[in-house]
Amino acid sequence: MIVLGIETSCDETAVSVSKNYKILHSEVSTQTIHRKFGGVVPEIASREHEKLLNDMVDYTLNKIKISRLEIEGIAVTQGPGLAGTLITGVCFAKGLAQGLNCKIIGVNHLEAHIFANFLADPKLEYPFVCLLVSGGHTQIWFVEGLNNYKLMGETRDDAAGEAFDKGARILGLGYPGGPEIEKLSKTGDEKSISFPRALMKNKNLEFSFSGLKTSLLYYVDNQKSILKSDVAASYQAAIIDALITKLKWAMDKTNCKSCVIAGGVASNQVLRKYVKQTMKNKKVIFPEISLCTDNAAMIAYLGELYLQKGISSKIDFPVLPNMKLI
Repeated sequence: MIVLGIETSCDETAVSVSKNYKILHSEVSTQTIHRKFGGVVPEIASREHEKLLNDMVDYTLNKIKISRLEIEGIAVTQGPGLAGTLITGVCFAKGLAQGLNCKIIGVNHLEAHIFANFLADPKLEYPFVCLLVSGGHTQIWFVEGLNNYKLMGETRDDAAGEAFDKGARILGLGYPGGPEIEKLSKTGDEKSISFPRALMKNKNLEFSFSGLKTSLLYYVDNQKSILKSDVAASYQAAIIDALITKLKWAMDKTNCKSCVIAGGVASNQVLRKYVKQTMKNKKVIFPEISLCTDNAAMIAYLGELYLQKGISSKIDFPVLPNMKLI
């Protein structure tokens, strides 16, 4: 089955094609225009998607020598995400589906991030624990099968990726904050400053990063001079320590042999290093970097899984900016 995937949940315009669960091509255009604003401007993001989508679909199909008439299904991000950007992608996908008279399915962006790990390792078996960590979400899931998930814990306030972005802003770094802090941290001492780790007692699987962000703000304001590399490294270490500790507790609780890391923060090399060290006796899967950040390969792949089972969406399905996984 040939499925076209479309992803426009935030500031990446992405198109991909999946055929028999193999990704033939994945194309992503990151909107750099937002850097000068220090964050994503929804209206600008929507306009950029609108300008790029048609050309990106044509480019992708031409590259793999598939015509639009050969498309059997379209998978598009339904949520969660920014309302305006989701509408742009969904409206484009609906128009194309009607023009081609093919099936369409709205895909949950979070669920797609989890299933990106099957692209990284097709032999991945259920059950497994997933640490889903991105700019908008920080969650631990127990995954027993397709559409069979149990939420074990999540953040009570800021997501880890959001904490990175806000921390970078406090330190006067660029956007997106995660890569900027990671880069600066390479020359810093992560043990130089003891930033707080919240909810770390009694194997609590909930997260909280707002207090950490406030602690960073007070530290920067109260110091006459700071070595930014040390501050960045210590701040990053506090976030990663909380993530890894709670992931290990979740693995112990479920007695799972496999864990997967999903979402944009999964591209952080320090996180990857310490997860592997901590989970030496477990199977740990990280998708390649291009599958961690927002992409359409995961949308096309998950869409094909559902479409092959005869599950599709009605043409009038809505966008769901606050879409939940369960």
